[in-house]
Amino acid sequence: MNQESRKLLIVEDDPGLLSQLKWCFEEYDVVTAEDRTSAINELRRHEPTVVLQDLGLPPNPEGVDEGLATLQDLLKLSPHIKVIVVTGHGDQENALKSVALGAYDFYQKPVDTETLQLLVERAFAISRLEGENRRLQSMASESPLDGIVAASEGMLSVCRMIEKVAPTDVTTLLLGESGTGKELLARSLHRLSPRAEKRFVAINCAAIPENLLESELFGFEKGAFTGAVKQTHGKIELADGGTLFLDEIGDMPVALQAKLLRFLQERVIERVGGREEISVDVRVVCATNQNPIELIAQDLFREDLYYRVSEITIDIPPFRDREEGRLILARHLLVKYAKQQGRSLVGFSDDANAAIDAYSWPGNVRELENKIKGAVIMADGKQVTAADLGIDGSENDEEKSLNLREVRQRAESKAIRIALMKNFGNISRAAEQLGVTRPTLYDLLNKYGLSAEAYSKRSANGGS
Repeated sequence: MNQESRKLLIVEDDPGLLSQLKWCFEEYDVVTAEDRTSAINELRRHEPTVVLQDLGLPPNPEGVDEGLATLQDLLKLSPHIKVIVVTGHGDQENALKSVALGAYDFYQKPVDTETLQLLVERAFAISRLEGENRRLQSMASESPLDGIVAASEGMLSVCRMIEKVAPTDVTTLLLGESGTGKELLARSLHRLSPRAEKRFVAINCAAIPENLLESELFGFEKGAFTGAVKQTHGKIELADGGTLFLDEIGDMPVALQAKLLRFLQERVIERVGGREEISVDVRVVCATNQNPIELIAQDLFREDLYYRVSEITIDIPPFRDREEGRLILARHLLVKYAKQQGRSLVGFSDDANAAIDAYSWPGNVRELENKIKGAVIMADGKQVTAADLGIDGSENDEEKSLNLREVRQRAESKAIRIALMKNFGNISRAAEQLGVTRPTLYDLLNKYGLSAEAYSKRSANGGS
């Protein structure tokens, strides 16, 4: 069992018993709490796999009401955790009540450490098996490119590159603005690869303080620095056999870039404070919303590292350039969030469709998702309006090329995509609306590299 899954939260207000339990479970990553509030805080901060909880908690340690309320709050926040409640001697009724509320198991005082260790170890094992089962079910229920709408020429090209690159082990660099779906595409690369059954490990290089990033990536040995109480594996080791996703690599400190370069060249690492070279077999995918060439010119990014991480570079178009894909994705998100909120919304009004099409979407897909989440809540009628979305269609498109051939091709391609979108990929109806025959429409689809299936109800199920 990996170290990340061995976090144990002990909720106990008796200092003597708490000290005994910490000693009993010293081989685990133990965090402690003495009441409901601190237990919830530790759960949110550390995301433990198993919780060992006393039912008698302050402000009324002689009763069980606070303990039962704590149990319910913990399970509500994290339904998959395993909570083992510790009850007083002979308190069978409350033990059974705890199990009925969702506790994994119960144990009655006085504490026998060997029995309790067995219960906790079994809880970790069951949690691991359930997690693996959920992962396999998820893999079986979704296609590798689920979540990606390829209704524009740019995204069709991106998807074709993903399908070509995925079976290989080349280091891939994803370039795109924030909110364009870089992690979604990285996960697709992983699911389409021979490494799909292994782990996908992601780390955001911009979200972790510089002094902690090295130990997060490479791990550390016991005693390497203050607070390093045991050997800990880094993200690179955890991804062994699978895929490592380095998000916002453009923000990685220059000093750390040299160590990453050595790993990419030699495929070995050394933990912080260690001397042993550890071989790691991992596929690396990187992403950034910055221009690497500009970073190199400013001495913020090593040129040799850039060439190492960009064996294949995939440019992801911003959402404003995806044209008809906006409406298809918007429809999908509307169905998704209406279902979550229990709303029976039937679609977008005409002014909402026009606003979605005209708005520049500086926040890309993430902004669209947030707008629709809010609109589902705010909508008064059966349709979401532009006012519900908080946008209008008054923005002007950026000036485009006036070359007549390019204008004609752009207009023709856009008209075809609009017809397919409105008719959900039905060739006959789209051809009729365009005023052409079915064979002519098929020729045009081939000319522009379009697929009617991408616009069908079955395929319009993505998020990028």
